[in-house]
Amino acid sequence: SALASKATGFPIAKIAAKLAIGYNLDELKNQITQTTSAFFEPALDYVIVKIPRWNFDKFKGSDRRLGLQMKSVGEAMGIGNNFQEALQKACQSLEIKRNGLGADGRELKDQNKLLESLKNPSWNRLFHIYDSLKLGLPFKTIQQITKIDKWFLNQINELVLLEKEAQNYNLESLPKHTLKLMKEKGYADRQIAHLLGCLESEIFNKRIDLKIKRNYKLVDTCAAEFEAATPYYYSTFGDENESKSSDKEKVIVIGSGPNRIGQGIEFDYSCVHGVLAAKECGYETIMINCNPETVSTDFDVADKLYFEPVFWEHLYEIILHEKPIGVIVQLGGQTALKLSEKLNKYGIKILGTSYDALDLAEDRGRFSDLLKKNKIPYPEYGTIDSATHAIELSKKIGFPLLVRPSYVLGGQSMKIVINEKELEEHVVDLIKDKPDGKILLDHFLEGAIEAEADAICDGKDVYIIGIMEHVEPAGIHSGDSNAVLPPYSLGDFVINQIKKYTQKIAIELKTVGLINIQFAIKDDKVYIIEANPRASRTVPFISKAYREPYVNYAVKVLLGKKKVTDFKMKPYKNGYSIKEPVFSFDKFPNVNKELGPEMKSTGESIYFIDDLMDDYFLDIYSKRNLYLSK
Repeated sequence: SALASKATGFPIAKIAAKLAIGYNLDELKNQITQTTSAFFEPALDYVIVKIPRWNFDKFKGSDRRLGLQMKSVGEAMGIGNNFQEALQKACQSLEIKRNGLGADGRELKDQNKLLESLKNPSWNRLFHIYDSLKLGLPFKTIQQITKIDKWFLNQINELVLLEKEAQNYNLESLPKHTLKLMKEKGYADRQIAHLLGCLESEIFNKRIDLKIKRNYKLVDTCAAEFEAATPYYYSTFGDENESKSSDKEKVIVIGSGPNRIGQGIEFDYSCVHGVLAAKECGYETIMINCNPETVSTDFDVADKLYFEPVFWEHLYEIILHEKPIGVIVQLGGQTALKLSEKLNKYGIKILGTSYDALDLAEDRGRFSDLLKKNKIPYPEYGTIDSATHAIELSKKIGFPLLVRPSYVLGGQSMKIVINEKELEEHVVDLIKDKPDGKILLDHFLEGAIEAEADAICDGKDVYIIGIMEHVEPAGIHSGDSNAVLPPYSLGDFVINQIKKYTQKIAIELKTVGLINIQFAIKDDKVYIIEANPRASRTVPFISKAYREPYVNYAVKVLLGKKKVTDFKMKPYKNGYSIKEPVFSFDKFPNVNKELGPEMKSTGESIYFIDDLMDDYFLDIYSKRNLYLSK
């Protein structure tokens, strides 16, 4: 029903609840038009495509075949004037390193593997149907194997034929009508650039010169028969622009995209409360997101909702159209943060913590220099670009080592290695997957206690909203650990170190807004694991445990409307709160259930206890090493 509500603009759950308490349909208003009755069938003049988001890469050895049991962890939705446009927009929304259905150099070209994939449907079946058509596999064969309706296969085949036509041209000779047709069928500038062998920016400039630019259409439930009062938009390449930009000061909040392991609904909580805080400050709020499961994509949360892929090209054209005073990136997890480099490059103001500070926290070299300057301990580390280099460095740092790529969330591709063979194998895998990315080696503090702190900073003053102690030892991803608020075993000496280091790092990073810092404690010495100057997945947990709207405070700070000292915070500190991870291993029966630095939980719950003698706490404490990876 969530998908149907977002697809039609008809709030099914809200209407159903009112019907349950005695209203009739004809007594209720259409929420979008505000003038017509809810007693009508929504009429659509657009097409919706929903694609699930899978995380099989987190479950090595799992059966990846799709069947009667649900295995996806999230979904993305694309809205377009036609099926092909909606399909490509949904593909761009998935954040799986694809620029659309194809035309991005990631096609599979092995005929035997393609046939095998068509017979055993998995997460990539849609892409492999496209690859099969592009490779020239007979249309009839594909239809017989997949049993997919010919209409859908014809739609994908039309895209393949259009690409072949486009490859007859270069940037200068590409006709306007072909470029316009490709944009109308959902092709990203990046895809067209790949086909023509030029830069994405060159395609963008060419189409702007040719006046081929996005226009925004209303989702109005009635195919434009009545005027809509709710600004809920999608982009297409039609003639009329229904999104009128006002003269008000505007703030754009970038959403967190589809739910997946490492980036779930916690970040949508921050986005929604961020939008509401910006509204309270008098700004016109604009939400950009593509996830139908979220509250942020409800049409009555922000002043304007753009249901669009969180993808640079779409974001940039909305910014050009709306001309906001700035963009908030620190609430939408890694999805929003990854766009900060381009925002900075194009001179678009990032509200709150600057791009340089965000980049400094991710750049292990620069961040370690900052820690060294402030006499803050951290595990020995190094940056490498080859397996040979990794083995050389391991002799200096010493095993065990934590190996990880930079700019990831949810511990993606992180691994603890204990010898040169394991190190070499993992580094080779990482380079294969991300050839131009940085790989970090950290000395792993075996047997350490892990803790983390969240804080709000205005660049001058720091308020620590919560310090949590993990029940499981260091080495298990923070998202997979039971975390206790406040700490249950850390002494004053350790807690004072955590407070001191949190304040120092927040000020040194010139943080404006939220920051999360993770610590490892060994022999009463506190080491910094990492700092993330953004909303973390624990902010909603602390807000609910302490009954304080911390995201609201942080956004008012990052907008420059308040200082940290302006808030009279009175957190409810009675007993302990436990953040408990929720796993879905029952969906993947043959998977290794051992936990490590790569996150595997698909959700979380909160549990309140009065004291540490509670049976629930004693039970999870007794099992803290049960699933620890050897």
